This record gives sequence, C-alpha cells and structure tokens, in this order.
Amino acid sequence: DICGYSTKKVHAILYRDGKNHLIKKDVPCETDQLSHVYTFIIRPDATYSILIDNVEKQTGSIYDEWDILPPKQIKDPEAKKPEDWDDKEYIPDPEDKKPEGYDDIPKEIPDSEAKKPEDWDDEEDGEWTAPTIPNPEYKGPWKQKKIKNPNYKGKWKAPMIDNPDFKDDLFIYAYDNLKYVGIELWQVKSGTLFDNVLICDDPEYAKKFAEETWEKLK
Repeated sequence: DICGYSTKKVHAILYRDGKNHLIKKDVPCETDQLSHVYTFIIRPDATYSILIDNVEKQTGSIYDEWDILPPKQIKDPEAKKPEDWDDKEYIPDPEDKKPEGYDDIPKEIPDSEAKKPEDWDDEEDGEWTAPTIPNPEYKGPWKQKKIKNPNYKGKWKAPMIDNPDFKDDLFIYAYDNLKYVGIELWQVKSGTLFDNVLICDDPEYAKKFAEETWEKLK
C-alpha cells in the first residue's frame, strides 16, 4: 500500500468468521520501480513470517498481531482504586513559602523616562499621567515549588483477569477451503504487474521457486 508520502506498508489480512482482520504491526514495503517477491508464511503453531525478496521482514504470533479472537485477559471491571492510593507524582513543597510582600509588586510601573508633552493642557486634556511600562521586578503569579511525592505509588491500573468470553481456536492458522486467488487492485497510475502466484505448504520450496524465477530475471 503506497499512498502519498506517509503510507508505505504491506497489508497482511486474515479472513475469519466473515471479517477481514488487518495485521496490527506496520510492515514497510519496497518503494522503488523494481519487481519484488512477497511471501506470507502461516505455520501450524500459529506463528507467521512476512518476507520480501526472500528476506524476513516481520514475524510473530497470529494471536498477538491480529484481533481475530477476543483477548485472553481483560481489566477486572470490578476492581476499584484503593482510597489511599496516591497517584500524585509531585506535591507542593511545604518548605517553600511565598516571600513577604510578593503580591505587592505591581505588574506595571510608571515610565520614569516619560515627560509631559509641552503642548499638554491640563484644563482641556485632563491631568497628565506617565504611561506605564512592564515592571522588571514583577515575576508573575507566585507558584509554590513541587517536590517528589514520597508516597507516590505510580499510576493505578486495574488488575488483569481471564476473559470469560475468550475461547481458543487451535486451528486459527488453518484455511481448509482455500481454493482461489483473487487480486483486488486500487491504483491511480498504471504499471503494476503480477506473475507467479504460488500457494504451497513448503516454505523452502517457495524460496527455491523465487530464486529460480524472479531472482534470475531481476
């Protein structure tokens, strides 16, 4: 899937119970103008591998990388955070006190350099007052310093329990009715080519086949 500047990945989709399940990991694809061999291996132990040009790019467990089955464990919905659980990492420093007179410092002060204009008429213009400027002594609202909380227990997390809705599928890897190959292609420019689509149960045979076909012609 190459779309724009950000999307450049291989889609690995497993069909199960009427739904398409997309792999949760990002598998980068090749972006040059050359042809490449893409291999998807699914094993009886429910592990998988994705290869590009016979080089493994991603591997793992079907259980972990696809949301085909409900999770084995879930957060305990009955669990509650203890009332005495302290999850504040920092607390105000009780030793830090606001300096005396701190709030009396004005934000702005009269500009001592300002002069009353010579043409200022108090009767017509009112009493002249010097414009104000930011006070260099003003430090903003006082904030009490914070220190590490000695009673901090970390962010509370509900404990995990076995999911009552989880039912294992020992044949999650199996596709007994696999009979056809289909290609669904969306593109905005021409030039995409496909050949030598192979389905087999021997990864070594598939590797050798790629070496004898694509690798000799690349």
